[in-house]
Amino acid sequence: MKHLQKYTATDKMSDLISENCSVLQVMSRFGLSLGVGEKTVREVCDENNVHCNTFLALVNFMSEGFPCIGDELDNISIPSLIDYLRQSHLYFLDYCLPSIRERLLEAIVYSEENVSFLILKFFDDYMQAVRKHMEYEDITVFKYAESLLSGTPADNYQIGTYSKHHDQVGETLTELKNILIKYCPAQSNANMLNLALIDIYTCEEGLEWHSKIEDYLFVPAILNLERRVMNECK
Repeated sequence: MKHLQKYTATDKMSDLISENCSVLQVMSRFGLSLGVGEKTVREVCDENNVHCNTFLALVNFMSEGFPCIGDELDNISIPSLIDYLRQSHLYFLDYCLPSIRERLLEAIVYSEENVSFLILKFFDDYMQAVRKHMEYEDITVFKYAESLLSGTPADNYQIGTYSKHHDQVGETLTELKNILIKYCPAQSNANMLNLALIDIYTCEEGLEWHSKIEDYLFVPAILNLERRVMNECK
């Protein structure tokens, strides 16, 4: 049974943005900019060489939580989805997490003799773990998917291996929030600390959606592709 999509290719892109700010994140990771005028989703995507069905699959999933099922997965462009996920990695590793660290440094009075040292160490260890996780996806998982697309799958890997060991990289941010709320030094800059916490909440939500997209869109699409390629190779 197919899900009725909230947003379609004939809707105005400006309406999507006005109704759901998460569309902005999807747009930026597909290289789409603002200034869309009265153009439809399809018109904006076509003008920028973006796969419209993949864009809509992501937007509708983030809006309603219903992933593509069955034949709907065939309407997704796996190369476009991989590119989206890679751009998401760049956003978290090069902008989002470093920005939070800068806010934390401005908010707390850093000293190796108080809890601020532990806060920054905790965050730095977390950033390193996220980087390792995402680099594994970039180097191993996505390259495996691309080998399937080329019809020459790697012999020593299957997408089920990734699916079984897919960490929820956003969970540790909950611990960091609790540490800041309960133990942050009283002499901290309250305004900057609040901004840092808001950024952490936003980043946590973004990472949760990122993991869901991988689990409920990327992995099923690769499983379908994997079955087809394996059958053809027999």
